[in-house]
Amino acid sequence: MSASKLDAVYRSILLTKFFTKGWGKPENLRRLFEFRKIVSNRDECFKLVDKDYPVTITKEQNLTDCHLLEGYFLTPLEKHLPGIVPEIAQKAHFQILLPVHWPDPHCKPVCLHLAGTGDHFFWRRRNLMVKPLIKEAGIGGIILENPFYGLRKPTDQIRSSLHNVSDIFVMGGCLILESLVLFHWCERNGLGPLGVTGLSMGGHMASLAATNWPKPLVLVPCLSWSTASAVFLQGVMSHSINWDLLEDQYLSDGAYREKLSKMVTIVDEAFLAGKKFARTYSQNMESNSKPSVDTKPQNAIIDSLDCNTLKKVDITYKEAGGDKHSEVNEDCNSDIVIKPNVPFNTKWMSNKDEEKLKENLKVMLENNKITEVLYNKLTSNKNFELEPQDIENINKLTDGRIKLLLLKYKDLEKEVTSKQTNVTNEVESKTDNKNNSDDHKDAKSKELFENASNKIVKQKTSDGEIKPTESAELTISTNKKDKKPWTVSDFTSDLWVNLPFFKSSGKKIDIGKIHWRDREALQFMRGIMDECTHLSNFSIPFDTSLIIAVCAKHDAYVPRDDVGTLEEIWPGAEVRYVDAGHVSAYILHQSLFRSCIMEAFERSKKKWNDGKHL
Repeated sequence: MSASKLDAVYRSILLTKFFTKGWGKPENLRRLFEFRKIVSNRDECFKLVDKDYPVTITKEQNLTDCHLLEGYFLTPLEKHLPGIVPEIAQKAHFQILLPVHWPDPHCKPVCLHLAGTGDHFFWRRRNLMVKPLIKEAGIGGIILENPFYGLRKPTDQIRSSLHNVSDIFVMGGCLILESLVLFHWCERNGLGPLGVTGLSMGGHMASLAATNWPKPLVLVPCLSWSTASAVFLQGVMSHSINWDLLEDQYLSDGAYREKLSKMVTIVDEAFLAGKKFARTYSQNMESNSKPSVDTKPQNAIIDSLDCNTLKKVDITYKEAGGDKHSEVNEDCNSDIVIKPNVPFNTKWMSNKDEEKLKENLKVMLENNKITEVLYNKLTSNKNFELEPQDIENINKLTDGRIKLLLLKYKDLEKEVTSKQTNVTNEVESKTDNKNNSDDHKDAKSKELFENASNKIVKQKTSDGEIKPTESAELTISTNKKDKKPWTVSDFTSDLWVNLPFFKSSGKKIDIGKIHWRDREALQFMRGIMDECTHLSNFSIPFDTSLIIAVCAKHDAYVPRDDVGTLEEIWPGAEVRYVDAGHVSAYILHQSLFRSCIMEAFERSKKKWNDGKHL
C-alpha cells in the first residue's frame, strides 16, 4: 500500500526530536534486556504485582454525566529495577470516570486508555474516548499518565522528546506493570469485564499490557502493529532521530557492540528470508519452466537471494599447513577467504579522485592534523605499514568516533572468481614441477603478487613476516606478545567525502536513502526494538477472540512491510483496516475506534462471566 503523504508532511512540520542524548547508559539497557525476559512470561510477570498493591485516591467527585476519581501509586518497576525510572516519573497518576448509573448492575465494564505519542495529561483521551463511551455504551474508563509525559515528564525534557532510546523501554516496562496494578484495583472494587486500548504508541503499549493479564481481557489496539522497530527505522518518525549521534555513541563505546548487541535478536529476519525465498522461488520456477540441460533453477534462486552481499569480504593470511595452493571458498553462510596467492587488482580510484585525495591530505598536513611521515606514506606509490602512532594520529582526526581506512577492493568477489582458476593452475603447475629451483619459485611468487595494488596496507607478524590485513579489520602489533586490533568500517572510494572535515552535508546517515541493514548502528536499533517491543517475544493474550485491531491502510508512521502480522502472532485476533493514513485516521475515525471497543466488550459479555466461560 502507498504511504500517506499527509503523514510525511505532518511529521516534517513537528519540532519534536527523539533520543537527543543517545542510547542511554549501557548498564540500564542491559538491565532492561534481562528484565524483558521476565515480563515476557505471563506467569512470572503476574507475580511481580500484588493483588492488593497500594493505590491512593486523592479526589472523588460526582459530575453531571459521570463519577470522577483521581489518584496515584508508585510504579512497580522502581521496586524491581531501582534507579532506572526518573524520580518525577515514579509516581503513576491516573483518572477514573465511571457511569453515574450502570446499565447492568452485574456488569460494570471498564477500559484502560493508554496514551499515544504526544498525548500529555488526561483531557484528550477523556473527551475523545472515555466520555463518549460512557454515554454511548456505559463503559467506564481509566486514563493513565504515561511515564515521561504530563505530570511525569522530567523538567529538562522538551515536549515529547525522549532523551534516550532506553526511555521508551522504561516507559513500556512501567505501563505493563502499572496496568496490572489498575486491573487488580478494578477487581477489588467489583468492576469488570476489563479491557485496554490505545492509539498509535498507546495501541502498542496496550498490546504489551494485555499479554500479562491471566484472564479474559478486551484489547483494541488502534493504529499500531507487531513491533516498534519499523516505526523508528522505516516510518516517517525515523527522520526525527539524530542517527549520526547514535552511530557515534555505538562505535565509540564498546559496551554497545561487544556486549549489548549480543543480547538482542532481530525477530523477523527468518520471516523475511522465507518470504523472499518463496517469492523468488515462484518467479524462478515460472521463468525456468523449461530449463536447458546445463541450467539449474536452484542456482538462479540462490543467486537472487544474494546472500553474499550481506557478508564482508575477508582477506586473510593463512599459515602454510596442508594445502599449498590458493582456495576460494564461496558459501551463503560464510565469508569469502582469499589466500595471498590470488592476484587481484585494487586500482579502483580514478586519477582525478586520487589527486583530490592528495590535495585534501596536503591541507590536513598544513593544518597539523597529520604528521609528515604519515602524509608521505599515504601519498606514496609504495607498500607501507601503519605504526601505532600513525593509527593514533588518524583516530585523533575524528575524536575516535569514526573508523577510517583508505582502500576498498571494488568488485573483489567477481575478480577473484574470474582469476581463481588461472591462478590455481599456475600454482599447481609450479608445485608439480620438481625440477624448478628455489630461485625460480621465488620469482614466480613475486610475479603473482605484482598484480596487487601498490597501496595494500600490510602488517608485520611476530616473526617479521609481511602479510595483508583483513579488509574489515586492520590489526597492528604493539609488541610481539600483544596484538591490538583496530576495527575499521568498510573502505569506500569516496572515503574522503565521508570524512567530517570534507563533508559538504552535516549528515552522515540519511535514513531516507539507506536500508537499516546498511549500517551496524541501525541494525542494533532494529535488534533492541524487536527485543523489547516485538509481540512475538511476549505471551499470547488469554483470549485472542476478544482482540480487534484497527489499522490504517496507508499508515506512514507504522509501516507493516517486512514484519510479522498480528494474525500470525496472535491466531484468532481480528484486524480491520480503514482507507486512510495515520494522521487522517486519528482525526476522522475516532467513532470507529469506539465502536470496535463496544463490540469487543459485547463479545466478552457473551463469552465470559466473571472470568468463567459461559
